[in-house]
Amino acid sequence: MSHQDFTRIHIEHLGISYNTPAGRLTAMEDISFNIERGEILCLVGPSGCGKSSLLNVLSGFIMPTKGSIEVENCAGGLAGLRRGVVFQEYALFPWRTARRNVEFSLEVRGLPVPQRREIAQQALDQVGLTKFADFYPHRLSGGMRQRVAVARALAFDPDLLLMDEPFAALDEEMREELQGLVIKLWRETGKTFVYVTHSIQEAVFLADRVIVLTRNPSRIRGELTIELPRPRDRLADKFDTYRRELTRLIRVHT
Repeated sequence: MSHQDFTRIHIEHLGISYNTPAGRLTAMEDISFNIERGEILCLVGPSGCGKSSLLNVLSGFIMPTKGSIEVENCAGGLAGLRRGVVFQEYALFPWRTARRNVEFSLEVRGLPVPQRREIAQQALDQVGLTKFADFYPHRLSGGMRQRVAVARALAFDPDLLLMDEPFAALDEEMREELQGLVIKLWRETGKTFVYVTHSIQEAVFLADRVIVLTRNPSRIRGELTIELPRPRDRLADKFDTYRRELTRLIRVHT
């Protein structure tokens, strides 16, 4: 499984439109920004602003109506990158154990049983589920199920990890614990994360940069670089300063 040593993803004048019973709906319009290799980039904005649609374009699930996505140092472009996706819903197979859920993408790729079993166990180790490999989803808590989903996305060693509000359904204590897991995995792997969230505090805690989107048709309202050392103290004055600035960017003219 070879890697594409991309340096930057350029998103230029991206537009997304859908046909609906009421006519043509423009979800996003003239979206342009870069994703730097090895960063955590958060996308925030009001409900319905197209954050998930943008993530679906990056994951390859939908095609943009307008614009382009170019990847530096990757001959195959976006399609040439391995991408892992973690959704808000756990999307686990209830009839498979945690390990067998993680193995699924490796199985689809035709890896032999011993190899995919080893890789799956390593991924579960990374997310702190070493002792739960043989548990079925119904025996796992919500937070543990989402750890399995993260392990599954990590298992085939993606170049780009896309996360769509993965912890939104969890209680605050568990969300903060799993946000810490994201930072741990980012440090250990050096991977590029694009993370959609409704939570301003989550964005300030996780991100190197935050892209703020407007309501439909969605455009970019602003960009905020979070220059705070990690680990980040949620109670620090500087953390609160970034939180208030991000709140201002989101709320103005919404």
